[in-house]
Amino acid sequence: MKRVLASFLLILPLVAAEVGKPLPRLQLSGKEGGRVDGSPFDSKRLHGKVTVIFYVDPDKKSLNEPFTEALKAKRFDRSRYRSVAVVNMAATWLPDFAIAAALKSKQKKYPDTLYVRDRRKKGVRVWGVADDEANFLLVSKDGRVLYAASGKIAESEWSEIFSLIERAMRE
Repeated sequence: MKRVLASFLLILPLVAAEVGKPLPRLQLSGKEGGRVDGSPFDSKRLHGKVTVIFYVDPDKKSLNEPFTEALKAKRFDRSRYRSVAVVNMAATWLPDFAIAAALKSKQKKYPDTLYVRDRRKKGVRVWGVADDEANFLLVSKDGRVLYAASGKIAESEWSEIFSLIERAMRE
C-alpha cells in the first residue's frame, strides 16, 4: 500500500511558481532553514514590495553574477523593491557551517538583500524551481509571479526583466 501511495504522489504535478499566478507560500524554520540570523522565513511576508528571488545551488552562485551586478547598478528604490537570496544548501557537497559563514558575511556586506537557508530543498518542492540550479523569480507587490527562469539568464532578457520591475513598482 505504501508503494502504491508513493508512486501516486510521484506523478502528481508539483506546485510551481507559474507566471501570472500567486507565488506559493514557502515557510522555513528550525531544521528546514530560515534567515541567516536564525529567525524563520515566510514568503507571505514579502508582499508589499516588488521582490526578486534568487533560489540557488551554492555551486552555481556565480552563474548569474553579471545579471546580478547589472540589477544592482539599476539602484531601484528600496522602499518599493527588495531582493532575496534563498540558498539550496542540500544541493551541494559543501558543509553547512561553511555556507552559513559565507552567508553571514554576505548579509553584512549586502544588508539590503535578505539571505535565507533552505536545508531540505523545500523551495524546490513548494515553488517547483529546478534543483541543483540557479533560479530567478520576479514577484509583484501582491505576490504574483511576473517572471521565472532557471539557469543562466541571457543578456537579451535583462531589459525585459528591468522593465517588468519598473512597471511593477509603479502599480
